[in-house]
Amino acid sequence: MKKVLIPVDGSESSLRAVRHLIEMVRCREPVEVFLLNVEEAQDSWEVRRFLTAEEIARIQQGEGEDALSAARALLDEAGVAYSHQVAIGPIAETIAKFAHDQGIDNIVMGARGHGAIANLLLVSVVTKVIHLASMPVTVVK
Repeated sequence: MKKVLIPVDGSESSLRAVRHLIEMVRCREPVEVFLLNVEEAQDSWEVRRFLTAEEIARIQQGEGEDALSAARALLDEAGVAYSHQVAIGPIAETIAKFAHDQGIDNIVMGARGHGAIANLLLVSVVTKVIHLASMPVTVVK
């Protein structure tokens, strides 16, 4: 069975990637789907001054779960089985490492983020994932 990873940031673009995958599943063989949200590590002294490492981890886990919720709802509604995870680290590197470690066959990701600055950052993330990943990367506009 083919393994597909969808990095999700909660943006409409990442949901389009999920919808694209749902259409792929309806038209082709079954796939094993992995949803992944990556939260950047919070290591600034301003944050650590007021929060413990455990509090930061809880907040990031909650934000990651929130970002995954709409994608999970789409897959649930379509009857597509999946697993999901929130990871902490540099976004592109974490996506590529997860894909490698899980034996992913294809990464399907959205081309845009939330707003102008997020779009610039996501273009950088998409470009880095394309360069770091050893498997095909499908970018959904």
